[in-house]
Amino acid sequence: MSSFRTLDSADVSGKRVLVRVDLNVPMENGRITDATRIERVAPTITEIAGKSGKVILLAHFGRPKGRDPKESLRPVAAEVSRIINKHVGFADDCVGAYAEKAIAAMNNGDILLLENTRFHRQEETNDPAFVEQLAKLGDIFVNDAFSAAHRAHATTEGLAHKLPAYAGRTMQAELEALGKALDHPQRPVIAIVGGAKVSTKLDLLENLISKVQALVIGGAMANTFIHAQGFGVGKSLAEKDMADTARRIMAKAEEVSCAIILPIDGIVAFHFQANAPSHAYGLDAIPSDGMVLDIGPQSIGRVKAAIDDAATLVWNGPVCI
Repeated sequence: MSSFRTLDSADVSGKRVLVRVDLNVPMENGRITDATRIERVAPTITEIAGKSGKVILLAHFGRPKGRDPKESLRPVAAEVSRIINKHVGFADDCVGAYAEKAIAAMNNGDILLLENTRFHRQEETNDPAFVEQLAKLGDIFVNDAFSAAHRAHATTEGLAHKLPAYAGRTMQAELEALGKALDHPQRPVIAIVGGAKVSTKLDLLENLISKVQALVIGGAMANTFIHAQGFGVGKSLAEKDMADTARRIMAKAEEVSCAIILPIDGIVAFHFQANAPSHAYGLDAIPSDGMVLDIGPQSIGRVKAAIDDAATLVWNGPVCI
């Protein structure tokens, strides 16, 4: 894996440091139910603040269609503050007057969380003008959002071309682990890739099949591949317009002798809600009004066998919905 710059070579003292983090944490009734993602990025935040940098946190939350108070990051700021035991300010926008005023008031070592970047549709389109607005807010860019780094968005990719860019400590650890796993791995190498969309992980899938001996595909993404094979997936989440792409990936995998391991059964429910009644069905028997929400018991056995065979395991994303 090519070399990359880390915080070891960054002079952050007195600088405005835009830090992209993943704070897309699960929340129920306004309460964060799992703070793992915040805990993972805490070392980067505290290190930069400890070196007298002005820490300006950029993050998305949910999938809002424009500004939506229910998708605000304001409650997350309080949880970040609790975890790092230091005050975290909050700005009501990630660009414009609110952000500029809040940043101008910062002292060295202060920490500020900007509002949900996805309140602006230009974030996901990586709009150059939006990137310019963001870049004006900082002197240095630090990416510590490994879990969102596969998306070419304004705050994950665009800013890296406008400001001196560095990997945060979480990003550094993940990249170093990937280097060990993919550059000089012990074989066989097995990769497990889950998640919702083939379209967001297309480059990852095509890159992996040339490096691993077997690729396990799960999550809603697997439904797309199952549909591409001619099976019905009922009302399951699936990118049916990506069927040709899925078939191309499977054909390329066969050419390079990479085994594609897909679910052979699934846990099906008829309502997408907690504790909904569910049942395991084979792929040839998915009800037309059902939704595949997880891999079934036979598929679990196949995944377990693949893991048992692996000398090196690379895992990205959940195999459930």
